[in-house]
This record gives sequence, C-alpha cells and structure tokens, in this order.
Amino acid sequence: MADDLQFSWELSGSGWATYRIADGASEHKGVVSYCTDALADLLNAATGLYGNSTDQRVSFDLEPAELRWRLRRQEADVSIAIYRFPDVTTSWDAPDGTGTLSWSSTQPRSVLGHAVMEAAETVLRLHGQAGYQEKWVLHPFPVAALQDLRRLHRRGDDCRHAQCWDSSEY
Repeated sequence: MADDLQFSWELSGSGWATYRIADGASEHKGVVSYCTDALADLLNAATGLYGNSTDQRVSFDLEPAELRWRLRRQEADVSIAIYRFPDVTTSWDAPDGTGTLSWSSTQPRSVLGHAVMEAAETVLRLHGQAGYQEKWVLHPFPVAALQDLRRLHRRGDDCRHAQCWDSSEY
C-alpha cells in the first residue's frame, strides 16, 4: 500500500474535465463530461466514507463510455478501483467486475479525503464559482460538498494541513 496519492482535476474545455490519479506504482488519467456532476459526485463519495458507509460508487460519463469509481473503506484504508465500460447507456446496472479495471490502489482514508478536497479547492481558487459554472455549464461548483468533506476530514482524520483549517468562505 502506498500513501503518496496524487489527484488533480482540471476543467479542460466547455463541459469537460481531465483528472489524474497516481500513487507510487501507477497513474490513471481520464476525461469526463458534464453529463454527470462529476466533481460533486466524487466529493460526496469521499464524504460518505466518513460515515457508516463502507462502499461508495461514482459514475462519470465519457460520452459514450462510463468510468466507474468504486471506493471501499476497510477500517482506516480505502481501496480504489476504477472500471471502464464501453457504453454508459447499457452499463448502469452492470456489476463492477464486468467492466475493465483501469486502475486500483489502496490508500488511507485520510490521504484520499485530503487529495480530493485539495484538488477541488485548487479548481475553485483557479476559476471561482462563476468561472467554474461557465466552464462546467450544467452544474455549479459543489461548495456544500467541499465544505462537508473538509469538515469531516479535519475532524475524522485530525488533519493538520493549513488549508484544512482555512475558515474563509467560498
């Protein structure tokens, strides 16, 4: 298990975002469409790992493919598996294992939560809420989801990074 997770999210055009996730062993990149509220869904999934839920799924529309993230919490760690399906219109009910495994890693929940939170904050600092809405088109920036993740990460993981304690409003 590595704990050097890197995650980035960049708005790459009108209605498109590029993400990169990497650990010490491998990396995965993907381009997702605004057909789903992808960043909000990922923030909410990461937030869900701080409650009673041990299993979270996030589906990204790639037009026409689907990229599905499955996050499974096992005590303090989270296994991350990213599956690719050829057609989002036919894969919604398909079991994860029927997709092609594109990337996997196991990370401490604290590392995953912090990486997702930090990537979202970088997008917000770069574009602001109005700029995000202009580029992402169908969905506003997920302020509440980011605030929830920050609060739970700070409390549940006892995070000491400065940005976890920044009390400025978005």
